[in-house]
Amino acid sequence: MKLFDVYPLYDVEIVKGVGCNTYDADGQEYLDLYGGHAVISIGHSHPHYLKALADQASRLVFYSNSVQNSLQHRLAEKLGKVSGYDDYQLFLINSGAEANENALKLASFATGKRRVIAFGKAFHGRTSAAVEATDNPKIVAPINDNGHVTFVPLGDIEAVKAEIAKGDVAAVIIEGIQGVGGIRIPDDAFLRELRSVTEEAGVVLILDEIQSGYGRSGRFFAHQWAGIRPDIITVAKGIANGFPMGAVLISPKFTPVYGQLGTTFGGNHLACAAAIAVLDVIEEERLVENADEVGAYLLEQLKGIPGIKEVRGRGLMIGIEMEEPVKELRSRLIFDKHVFTGASGTNTIRLLPPLCLTRAQADEFLARFRAAIEGR
Repeated sequence: MKLFDVYPLYDVEIVKGVGCNTYDADGQEYLDLYGGHAVISIGHSHPHYLKALADQASRLVFYSNSVQNSLQHRLAEKLGKVSGYDDYQLFLINSGAEANENALKLASFATGKRRVIAFGKAFHGRTSAAVEATDNPKIVAPINDNGHVTFVPLGDIEAVKAEIAKGDVAAVIIEGIQGVGGIRIPDDAFLRELRSVTEEAGVVLILDEIQSGYGRSGRFFAHQWAGIRPDIITVAKGIANGFPMGAVLISPKFTPVYGQLGTTFGGNHLACAAAIAVLDVIEEERLVENADEVGAYLLEQLKGIPGIKEVRGRGLMIGIEMEEPVKELRSRLIFDKHVFTGASGTNTIRLLPPLCLTRAQADEFLARFRAAIEGR
């Protein structure tokens, strides 16, 4: 058997990681400014995280959700405190797409309606309803194309109002900051008006914080910059620092019903231990504040580099739109300068480093980035 070949791969194998650095099979060190799609939140191989995993694995890796699991309650209590949503309810699953699937399903259950409003350039996952709410026809199979989702331009509140007025909308789903779409930030005033419009109409507002949450924007959730409280929040990526996990934070206005949602692996003992350890480190090392401070520094320094058309972002979620396509630049960064970055579309580089990135490491990245642009 061979692998199903759906990933274009760089010819490098990463076998080790420490903090904001990774190492390939030959021992070459790389500065990690991508964190494996924003997954590595507290840094590679953090000792507190590794100890929590090892301790839990030595006792119990998994048992089903048919019995009590006190780790789930500990995680819910800690996440509520750290995020500012201690009055919300927590449903634990395995991935971001699964989080959005459950959020959309819950919204439809609650409203009795089936249509969803999403936004241009949105990315919400690759499964069923989540991929239907993703603005990329290339990854929407015929079986997913069910006419449930209407896309409107990001920031166009009048278009949202016009669709809601038709009376069949269950939910509006929006990313706190669009990631795959190129680090596009919804205007704070737009988010506040969106919250007001959906609340007045009885439409569920879902904030997809899968990439932009867990401190990445310099707030625990990116929507907190706008001072709003959505009905449902979805998270994954940085929640467990690489252990597969996702979650849905659900307003107290929703009443759970036995059997309404379910999962086999979601909220398992090892995943909960990992997620609790992540929150411990975020609190103790002030990583949300660090993301805000180091991110602001990076954003300011990037603006003066020739060849950059625009810099967008908040905290350590940064998009660098170049004047030219970035494919060759990213290759030079990896193979010549030993820096991992991401991309969005043809011309935009994405930076999603671990939240522990220091100013010295930011300066090192900037020096290597300038050298890669200049071809030296």
